[in-house]
Amino acid sequence: MRNKQALLAVLIVFTVAIFSCTKEPLNNLTQEETRIYVTNSDTTVNFGAYKTYSIADSVSVLNDNQSYKDLTPVDQAYINAVNTYMQQRGYVLTDKNSNPDIGIDVNRIYSTSTGYYSYDDYWDEYGGYWDPYYWGYSGYGYYVPASYGIYQVTEGAVSIDMLDLKNANSKGKIDIVWNGLIRGEGIFDAATADSSVKALFDQSTYLHSN
Repeated sequence: MRNKQALLAVLIVFTVAIFSCTKEPLNNLTQEETRIYVTNSDTTVNFGAYKTYSIADSVSVLNDNQSYKDLTPVDQAYINAVNTYMQQRGYVLTDKNSNPDIGIDVNRIYSTSTGYYSYDDYWDEYGGYWDPYYWGYSGYGYYVPASYGIYQVTEGAVSIDMLDLKNANSKGKIDIVWNGLIRGEGIFDAATADSSVKALFDQSTYLHSN
């Protein structure tokens, strides 16, 4: 019996040691590791048929129900990065009035969500660790008054849209033929713009001019 108890004690200590050493993976991510790069394209389009492009000289900021134009150093860094990788793929930058084949918009997107928390929920999850015996009130329970709080979370993203201007007249509309989306920590830092845009182009090997 004693051997069984000793073995059980060892197993408990071993299990506690394992869990005490386990780290939350998300807490150890670098800013770069938190970033998500998503690209979408019209699979019927031959991107090699486009030769020239023009890019907006400012960034569209979409903040919930508001939109406006802006040009911060971060915005300019993203525009510069798009120019770099478009030209590396063989596209030629031209003025917007020179009938470019492709139009490019860079956008900053903010989305704010609102929620609430209940102190009752917090109590249900953590209240069991509060010990009334410690304070000398054996047999007493805790009374938790109803309490609520409101919080807001704002998420940001950078979006790059490629517009088909070459076929706009024949189609009677402007199609978005490619889109790249960047989310994660540190994306609104000029120093990360180049690597972020490069990641989108790396995902889009089909994006090149013949």
